[in-house]
Amino acid sequence: MTTHAQIAANLLRNAATFFRDIGGQNPALGEQMGMNAQTYDAVADLVERDPMGVMGTPGDSDTGPDSGAPEKTDGPDTPSA
Repeated sequence: MTTHAQIAANLLRNAATFFRDIGGQNPALGEQMGMNAQTYDAVADLVERDPMGVMGTPGDSDTGPDSGAPEKTDGPDTPSA
């Protein structure tokens, strides 16, 4: 029996193929469509490997090393307090 995660991964990969096709037909959009395709492929991989996994996003309160979110640093793009 096919799981929802398998269906989702398949749909994401089909979308990635669509973006690659569009980029191949329109060179002006090629770079952006390639980036979109890579993103969809990466998310498909995540869904297949860990369907219940979590990913931190900017603004999440839990950004510890086990949260899946990047740790906050005082780098050149991050204003220090």
